[in-house]
Amino acid sequence: MFGLFKRKVRGAAAIDGRTGITEARYVVIDTELTGLNEKKDSILSFGAVRVRGGRIEIGETFYRLVNPEGPLAAENVVVHEITPSDVAEKPGIDTVLTEFLEFCGDDILVGHFLSIDLGFLDRATKRLNGTTVRNPIIDTFSIHEWLRLRLKDHPYFLPPAEKCRLYEIAKSFGVPVNGAHNALLDAYTTAQIFQRMVPMLQSAGVRDLGDLLKIGIPFEGGESRKLAGEYCNL
Repeated sequence: MFGLFKRKVRGAAAIDGRTGITEARYVVIDTELTGLNEKKDSILSFGAVRVRGGRIEIGETFYRLVNPEGPLAAENVVVHEITPSDVAEKPGIDTVLTEFLEFCGDDILVGHFLSIDLGFLDRATKRLNGTTVRNPIIDTFSIHEWLRLRLKDHPYFLPPAEKCRLYEIAKSFGVPVNGAHNALLDAYTTAQIFQRMVPMLQSAGVRDLGDLLKIGIPFEGGESRKLAGEYCNL
């Protein structure tokens, strides 16, 4: 029913795949970065909001700034509006990452075009704990593409989104956006998109986590870089 998936389903062993998608606990996440080069750039801020039983828990959020490991380029400051003075007195990545992982716990991580964030998270987590992020992972962009191919006549896909930018998809789904990059606000925007996707998934026959994890596998490696550079225009 759901086709063949060449990419590995991450964290599936940590959950019961028979659990209904509206019964699970999720943490929708986003990060702001000093750049997209994992070898020289670093995480600048974390944002997260919990989703439980299909409901966004407004009172359960996480937002922290990080004193980055490298300098802030002027062109990136224009995008995220985080200045060197904003982070000069903030804790380093190890402290904030520890708090972030504690907030997430064992919940399923959800994000938009998550492979980029995940690359930085894995690198930092491996350095801190000796292992990569173990949580199950769901990418709303992968879900969007799966739904778009199956629900072509749905109002959310008329006309079909031609790019994977978060704000463009949000607008097509009727989710308000404020136009400024902020990790917590973007996580909340993604949570609202995911919330709207759930009944669409159910109507398409996706009712348990086992199937959802297969559909939501993030694009990886060169695949994600190509999309980021040529398709998403991130």
